[in-house]
Amino acid sequence: MALPIGPAEGSYSPGLEGVIAAVTSISYLDVEHEQIVVRGYDLIELARQMHYPQVAYLVIYGSLPSADELADFNRTLQEQAALPEAAYRLFQLMPRTTEVMDAQRTVISFLAGFEDPAELRDPSMQANLTKGVRLLARMPAITANAYRTVHGLPPVEPDGELGFSENFLYMITGARPDAQAARIFDMSLTCYIEHEMPNSTFAARVIASTLSDIYGAVAGAAASLKGPLHGGANEAVAHMLLEILQRGGASVAEAYVMEKLARKERIMGFGHRVYMKRYDPRAHLMKDYIPQLAGRRPEGPELYRIYQTVEQVMLREKGLFPNADYPVGLIYLLLGIPIDLYTPIFLAARTAGLVAHVAEQHANNRLFRPRVLYQGPWGRHPNGQP
Repeated sequence: MALPIGPAEGSYSPGLEGVIAAVTSISYLDVEHEQIVVRGYDLIELARQMHYPQVAYLVIYGSLPSADELADFNRTLQEQAALPEAAYRLFQLMPRTTEVMDAQRTVISFLAGFEDPAELRDPSMQANLTKGVRLLARMPAITANAYRTVHGLPPVEPDGELGFSENFLYMITGARPDAQAARIFDMSLTCYIEHEMPNSTFAARVIASTLSDIYGAVAGAAASLKGPLHGGANEAVAHMLLEILQRGGASVAEAYVMEKLARKERIMGFGHRVYMKRYDPRAHLMKDYIPQLAGRRPEGPELYRIYQTVEQVMLREKGLFPNADYPVGLIYLLLGIPIDLYTPIFLAARTAGLVAHVAEQHANNRLFRPRVLYQGPWGRHPNGQP
């Protein structure tokens, strides 16, 4: 498949739009065919037919695992899921005003100190994948405990009898999930696992291009994802749906959206920088599972009606379809997941993709060093003389 052609060399493209920043074999957004291609597979087919660890293995290692490889990978994820005791002490030292993503990012950086210094600096493929899988295994415990400690809750340890996604949801909610909840949550993680070159992945690759270690690159991605122009849309969706519910429910949803649009305010969860006015394939997948979860909360059916009304109004008024954050925001709400955990969960799921990108960057590295279009003054001198 021919690569799309970006701006001419030396030209300026705001936000680097259309610029090809890397050659990759990891993933590609095939907008024309409405596919997210991951290592040659359709991500939506993977999400429907497989579980997150299988897709994580594919993203990281480049091929689907055999039964033995998957068993070994799952065993590694379970055996390395626990955090060092010092990480829990660090969580406890954080001010209660700390945001969950900041706590998550801080502990990611902290864990670099538990690597052998020589191995930490080793940019080889094998070293990166070893460190990366260890970090992926720990991300559920990092994420859940980032939330718990900044909210004054006691830390929770991983349950060694549960699989990756089940254990993640258990540590978040404090209860072992049923099969339906675990499966839908698992699919959401797969939908978030890899998505070509969003800002956070680009940030990780830029950091990796200095030959910085994988912990620094993932921490940089976390800092990028914290920004509201990149992360947080799933959280904003949940807040919006709850606000409409409080104002009167589905009967006022259309008026709510129209008022927002009249004030030129954004309705989060709609549109995408790459998909533009096409349906995000991940949103298409996840919306079908909302009815299965709606009965889990008394207000669930009404929230679903609000969800449908907002989607209809946005299509009619703006020609915009939902992106993945729109259905996932409601799904996480129905699963009882605290709202300020939504974006940290995204980062935990995306860690597999970040590991693959850092390893790929290091394998064929060139330091990112772009130029600028200068529009400042010329010819100034300290003494004011020409």
